[in-house]
Amino acid sequence: MIKNYALEGIRSQEINLLPDERGLFAEIMRSDWSDLIDEKIVQANLSHSYPGIVRAWHRHMRGQVDYFMVIKGALKICAYDDNTKGLVEIVNSSSRPMLVRIPGQYWHGTRNVSDELSVVVYFTNRLYDVNEPDEERRRWNDPNVIPVEINGNKNDPRVGRPFDWLFPPYK
Repeated sequence: MIKNYALEGIRSQEINLLPDERGLFAEIMRSDWSDLIDEKIVQANLSHSYPGIVRAWHRHMRGQVDYFMVIKGALKICAYDDNTKGLVEIVNSSSRPMLVRIPGQYWHGTRNVSDELSVVVYFTNRLYDVNEPDEERRRWNDPNVIPVEINGNKNDPRVGRPFDWLFPPYK
């Protein structure tokens, strides 16, 4: 089942794990998942992050779309729209995996929120060009990232202040 988020084009689909006496199997991407995948995937990447590490913010201005799949640990994946000041925050975990689609025009990044190394496979619809990268960057703690809503919630206590990747969700 596809879940849509407060910023247009961001969506996710839980991955069905199929265990048996040998282990488990899961389909993590299929070309016939047209409700989730709008683009032709041309590259797959692997990323490891140590506990607590933030990898943010960046965006792609030439149409790149990223699809994230956590296969070990847990990540907070965030996307921020400069125009609407909306922010989407998704926790993706290997214990309940999902494929998360992030259109590249949004500033986006991740934080490892687990106590172990996180391992992420992510897919893109554009090849990386080392000579002319399709990336704009800003600091992970940029004070200009000030959401007016988080996941559609204008009453979140983090609204109206610079986004804090380290803010514990239980406070």
